[in-house]
Amino acid sequence: MGNETDRAWDDMTPSDCIRIENLEIRAFHGVLPEEKILGQKFLLTLEMGLDLHPAGCSDDLKASVNYADVAREVTHLFGTSRYDLIETGAESVARHILLKWPLVRSVSVCVKKPWAPVRLPLDTVSVTIRRAWHRAYVAIGSNIGDREATFRSALKSLESEDTHLKKISAFHDTMPVGYADQPVFLNGAFELETLLTPRELLERLQKTEAAHGRTRTLHWGPRTLDLDLLMYDDVITDKADLVIPHPRMMERKFVLQPLCEIAPWLVNPLTRQRMADALADLAGDLFV
Repeated sequence: MGNETDRAWDDMTPSDCIRIENLEIRAFHGVLPEEKILGQKFLLTLEMGLDLHPAGCSDDLKASVNYADVAREVTHLFGTSRYDLIETGAESVARHILLKWPLVRSVSVCVKKPWAPVRLPLDTVSVTIRRAWHRAYVAIGSNIGDREATFRSALKSLESEDTHLKKISAFHDTMPVGYADQPVFLNGAFELETLLTPRELLERLQKTEAAHGRTRTLHWGPRTLDLDLLMYDDVITDKADLVIPHPRMMERKFVLQPLCEIAPWLVNPLTRQRMADALADLAGDLFV
């Protein structure tokens, strides 16, 4: 119970924040040539979501984020770059903050352009975006070649500055399902922390499969590498090319067993069932 409580707290989007309002920066963004030559004033408002309880209790700056450092770095980044769109500027600032300061779990960036050249009476034009770290769960499988070596290579290739591998299950030899006349599978699951959107993450998983020789010639047939996006935060989506949660994950013991090793308390947002409970409901043994 203690672990579940701790994890539930960790999973919460921080309600605390540090806010920097209307940071004035002279920059050279815009689609018109003169905007990139003459420059103009921009106002940035930043709201960084993080847990401020440790800093409040300890009075230690190391437990928080130095807003002066954030303001200086954002001023340099936004002021020395040149973008056609303020949307791009906002995206760049949000990404920089999330990568530079690990304590920041989410960030809202508002970019105001007071002197937007629209030749109409207005106060300002602005864009506001919110970006955050997300948690995703992925199933991994293989039954061709050196399966463990393929797993190690795939997991290593997924690690990047915007995607971090957090937990990995044990790997299990598993009897094939659906099409039985094929070699034994090796199956596992892992947890990622990522800045990618669900679709971006799916595309990265598919590229990783392709880089390791994955072909789709036989449904449920042999494969060098299979990476299935199981869950992404509490997102529920049902599109032709993107279904989350994975529609068959609650029926597959070879998925639930390794997933329960790293996240037994995880709740399917569609069925509202915990992974551990779903695994207990499944009969039979697929493991070799």
